[in-house]
Amino acid sequence: MAHDKGLDNVAVHWPRTNQYYDPVAPAEFVDFGAIADAPEIAAPTGALALHIAKTGTVRATAYTELVDLLLGLDGVLYATDAAAEDEDPVIDPDGCAWIAGGLERFVEGHEPHGDLVTFDTVAQVMRDAVAAGRLAEQQLRWLDQRLSALRDDAGNAPHWSFARSELAILAGFYRRCAERGYAVFADY
Repeated sequence: MAHDKGLDNVAVHWPRTNQYYDPVAPAEFVDFGAIADAPEIAAPTGALALHIAKTGTVRATAYTELVDLLLGLDGVLYATDAAAEDEDPVIDPDGCAWIAGGLERFVEGHEPHGDLVTFDTVAQVMRDAVAAGRLAEQQLRWLDQRLSALRDDAGNAPHWSFARSELAILAGFYRRCAERGYAVFADY
């Protein structure tokens, strides 16, 4: 799914009051700016936190494959389910809570693997989570298919490199939207 400008996830008021969704004032996310100022924070984490604080928006393109893999659906951050039903591409507050929950569980499960999140560590965290489940064998086959599909023709894994703290901030954005009853508009 290639898009020219990339994907922004914009916090908007829910439900819409007219033909358009009103963006949430960035002031609702201003506390994210304090995270960016922390001295020990990874640069990508600080950049994401600062962007959210200033705009109430996540530049979501870099996270789409990862979020789709973690949540087991395609186009989650594009809100493609809503778009397919001839609705606006919006993630409602419940959807935001679901995305936040999935990211939060992943961030927690990744803790033993350190702060650097790569394709291999994602695969390991997911395998560990699936192996503990009731339908482990079926789910592991599904997971292996999903992981294979993300590799290029030469079998190379995507070059994912996220700070675990960056994904915690990403989760925090969706959690804030869920808690305050905001939706997220997928702008691409």
